[in-house]
Amino acid sequence: MDKNAIFEKLSTILKQIKPSIDTASITDDTQLVRDLGLDSLTILLLALAIEKDFGFQFKGAPQFSTVGEVIDFIGKNV
Repeated sequence: MDKNAIFEKLSTILKQIKPSIDTASITDDTQLVRDLGLDSLTILLLALAIEKDFGFQFKGAPQFSTVGEVIDFIGKNV
């Protein structure tokens, strides 16, 4: 799966988890907590949705700061 496809799917997941997110403004450098306002619960929901939609499981708690880090991780694991 290429980076753009992952980005589109991840944007959809983010919008489902937190409908107030403006997905049009998301870039690789977008901070999950500072820019998107995710908290520990929404990050957990994000991880669960990624596992379901991309078909793999995290080993331990994921530690991501930016959208780009999430995309890179997914790219290496699908």
